[in-house]
Amino acid sequence: MAENYELDERAWRLLLALQQDGRAPLKALAQAAGLSLPATAERLKRLQDAGVVRSVGAELDAARAGYPVRAIVGATVAQPGKKAFLERLRQAPEVLECHHVAGADSYLFTVVARSLQDLERFLGAINGYGETRTSIVFSTPIARRGLVPPGGTR
Repeated sequence: MAENYELDERAWRLLLALQQDGRAPLKALAQAAGLSLPATAERLKRLQDAGVVRSVGAELDAARAGYPVRAIVGATVAQPGKKAFLERLRQAPEVLECHHVAGADSYLFTVVARSLQDLERFLGAINGYGETRTSIVFSTPIARRGLVPPGGTR
């Protein structure tokens, strides 16, 4: 488990603003956090150095970018094949994320594809590593969203 980093109210205000708009100018972030520009820059650097802010990037619409099919795949993989399986997933452009989980599955991962045929081809290519269960995503009523302070509300 990662070590907790102590976040005060100003840090959380800065993080909320950064999550809302990763391209926001430093001046806007400073205003949201109630800090000076130099203090905001220093706070951001400390949050990055501590690993609280891992990266800031663009969120793409997979369907508009050519991947209209999304699926959540669960896989049960025996211990000897886990390393090779994970390497295969790391190399697969279809795999957006992968979680090592407890329960019936060893891993849960999100996959995008250009078509159901492409999804079927991808699943066929990884079935040799173990059993898979696939759920096709129809819609996403709650999209991935940013963190709020523990005990906070949206």
